[in-house]
Amino acid sequence: MTGPTAPHAAWTPPGAVERLALLRGTRTVALVGASDNPARASYFVATYLLSSSPYEVWFVNPRVPQILGRPVYPSLADLPGAPDLVSVFRKRSDLPGVLDEAIAARARVFWLQLGLRHDEVAERGTAAGLTVVMDRCLKIEHARFAGGLHLAGFNTGVISARRPGL
Repeated sequence: MTGPTAPHAAWTPPGAVERLALLRGTRTVALVGASDNPARASYFVATYLLSSSPYEVWFVNPRVPQILGRPVYPSLADLPGAPDLVSVFRKRSDLPGVLDEAIAARARVFWLQLGLRHDEVAERGTAAGLTVVMDRCLKIEHARFAGGLHLAGFNTGVISARRPGL
């Protein structure tokens, strides 16, 4: 017998069509590691999602009481419902614990932001039934599919007859 003896859920990155389907099927997004500091990437993504997406956005950070006038939850377990998508802005060593919380919260998608990769976490998340996206920015992906993305990742400001959204 060749190969591993136990079933193994290998992670493969979702392609563009799959990512579009994920975004179209998402209603609630939990931003884990959200910050109230305007210089942080999570703050920039939060402002974009609140102003340019149809998603209900929940902020998760045990040290911040409020971001952009909205409540912040100390953990995924404290959210008002199960998030469709958990977007993570935490250091690599925190990812296994955040994945455990996402699984317990019944999330469908575990999304690691630009610069975050953890193959073991991705394989474990996949085995638990989550779709895992690594090293991609949720804001950039949403803007890409919504038609407002410049190569630098910013809205082009181009006026179009196309309907906004995904």
